[in-house]
Amino acid sequence: MQNDAPITVSNSNVAVVDIGSNSIKILIATRGPAGGVLPLLNRSIDARISAGISAAAPRLSDEGMERGCAAVAELLALARPYEPVRILLVATSAVRDAVNGPDFRAQVLARTGHAIRILTGEEEANGIGRGLVSDPALAALRDFHVFDLGGGSLECLAFRDRRISHSLSLQLGCVRLMEKFVADQSASFPEESRRAIAAHTRAALLASGLPLARPDAAAVATGGTVATVRAIVGARTGRSVAETEPRITAAQLAELLAQLAPLSLEQRRQVPGLPAARADVFPVALATFLAVAETGGFAEFRHSFHNLRYGLAAELLDTV
Repeated sequence: MQNDAPITVSNSNVAVVDIGSNSIKILIATRGPAGGVLPLLNRSIDARISAGISAAAPRLSDEGMERGCAAVAELLALARPYEPVRILLVATSAVRDAVNGPDFRAQVLARTGHAIRILTGEEEANGIGRGLVSDPALAALRDFHVFDLGGGSLECLAFRDRRISHSLSLQLGCVRLMEKFVADQSASFPEESRRAIAAHTRAALLASGLPLARPDAAAVATGGTVATVRAIVGARTGRSVAETEPRITAAQLAELLAQLAPLSLEQRRQVPGLPAARADVFPVALATFLAVAETGGFAEFRHSFHNLRYGLAAELLDTV
């Protein structure tokens, strides 16, 4: 959802492939003039490898693993012209939690020649944190919270004076909650599901120990949900995602959920700006972010593209 730079070959080009529960993404980057992360290419494929993630013993389906392997191979092919000197493949909640996660890792290694590094929840949160502080648009923030919603988990961070004071990974991913609380995913999004997701999210946040009673702290959001909100807003107003306002208010989220909840899955797939592959899970994701806003007392979220991949790219650039 960001503009790509022209293909440039450099001895400091690096590539990060993030294998998430809902989507698989690549960032190709190089060292910027000021020493930071300069993005060259961003791509995302909605592979949804995490179907069944809410089960007591979650397993990746054969179809999900095949979609995942194909997506990784496709993204690595996009990286080839940039000749990255370092390539890092990482996986988060879906592969981390799946009993057959090692099988998927073996398949990716056999097909691509690249091993997958499994991130712990703490490593994922710290990578997100490093990515966020590299965003020039957030340079003025000192104390803030970060929420990165994926398909399998919600990564939560609290920053004090631009340093991480708390980080945790909660099993509040939108695919996980959809499987748990939405019986018919092809129908409209029922109010009882919204209430159940809100109560479940609130209880998990309050039990987590994350310091939310900070009225002076801003809230930053990363991940596909808020990017999709901006894409829908842009489609309605004839603007690109980059041209839309990066501040997303809780009132906007509530209004959008009210508009989408009565629609069937097939109707949601026709909404401009909403990727068809996300149409089933998107109301759940909106309900989750609304519950975060209500629990934390946040009137708005500031969206940033500087996420886990940026943090990991910064780590790679430290080594080249």
